[in-house]
Formats: sequence, C-alpha cells, structure tokens
Amino acid sequence: MGKLITGQAATYVEELWINTNERYEIRCITQEVERIVSESGIHDGLVLVNPMHITASCYVNDLERGLHHDIMKWLEKVAPFYGRDGREGEEYHHHRTGEDNGDAHLKRQLLGQQVTMPVRDGKLHLGTWEQIHYAEFDGCRDKRILVKVFGILAPRSQSTSVYSR
Repeated sequence: MGKLITGQAATYVEELWINTNERYEIRCITQEVERIVSESGIHDGLVLVNPMHITASCYVNDLERGLHHDIMKWLEKVAPFYGRDGREGEEYHHHRTGEDNGDAHLKRQLLGQQVTMPVRDGKLHLGTWEQIHYAEFDGCRDKRILVKVFGILAPRSQSTSVYSR
C-alpha cells in the first residue's frame, strides 16, 4: 500500500558554485544538497541537481575514492583527451571551433546530465551507499549547480523558518 501526502505545494531553488583545482575532478556534494533540502521546508517531494554546464555531470554512486579513479580512467579510455587515436590521430571535430574540450562533452554524455532524488520527511531519501557527486571534465573555473526542491511543504508545526521569509 502506498502513502498519500497532501498539503501545500512549493518549490525552492538555490545555486551552488564550484571551481575545481583540476581539469577532471569528482566531488561529493551530498551534504550541500542535504542542507538545501533541509532549508527548503519541503517535507515530501523531489530534488533536482543539475550542473548547468555541458562539460560537467551530476550522478549518484558510492563515495569511494577508488571508484572515482576507476570512473575517470574508464571515461578517459572511452573519450580520451586528444581523440580516439591519441595525439597522432584525428582530433575531435569540436576542436575546430577553437575549443579543446571535445572529450569533456562526450564524458558528460556517458556519465549523465543530472539527478533527481526523492525527499521524505524533509530529508534526502538515499539508498544505503548512495551519494550525489559532481563530475567536472573541463574545470579550473567557476561553474554553478542548480538545486531545485519541489513537493509538499511540511505542516507549520514541523517547518523551519521558511514560512517567515
């Protein structure tokens, strides 16, 4: 049997800004997303996490550094920096535009664009090892991550200061 949650619907939006130290980097952003969900006052619903850049990805997986390494190695093998045949082969046609990030666009396609996760009782409802990650493939500059929480507001007796805003 399911559970029907009723009440006043609302959305809450916040942007996170990130600037990685490396061109390729994976960061866990679960705590930041949890903070935003908590501040939203949304009791039951969904949270969308979108990197807002076409050379980055948000995805869900285990927070394990060896896995981060393996993901980056796999992506580099499938979409290497210089192109399929390395320095000696044909470069990505995207580079003809003056850019040098053809691989970053492909890596984003492989890992995915964004994630949508459930919110229950005012918190992220994650599986046992699930964590939300930001993967950067063309870093060392400011980029933003859109976090949008939408759903049913907590009853007034359970809410935070959201109602006084």
